[in-house]
Amino acid sequence: MFDLLIPSAHAAEAGGAGGPIPGLDFFIIIAFAAIFYFIVWRPQSKRSKEHRELVGSLAKGDEVVTNGGLLGKITKVDEQYLVLEIAPNTEIKMQKQAIAAALPKGTLKQI
Repeated sequence: MFDLLIPSAHAAEAGGAGGPIPGLDFFIIIAFAAIFYFIVWRPQSKRSKEHRELVGSLAKGDEVVTNGGLLGKITKVDEQYLVLEIAPNTEIKMQKQAIAAALPKGTLKQI
């Protein structure tokens, strides 16, 4: 039985040159984490920050676009909600978070 183990032990000693590079696994994990950070997490956090700033700066008279595609002019702003005039004498109440973008003044008159 020991004769069977000795040849395999000699073969294991001879194959030392083709082993894995030390630290390669750690480098691959760090590389994936960096790719995830720069491609996914960082741009998403930047968009989230810009949207928070937009929602925080909404004021009466601003012209906005909602996530649903409605265009309107803000007539009243509360802490969580705002009132949006989408047509003459037609107002809707909606959450501030539903605002997608602010438009330059006078955009609604051009449309």
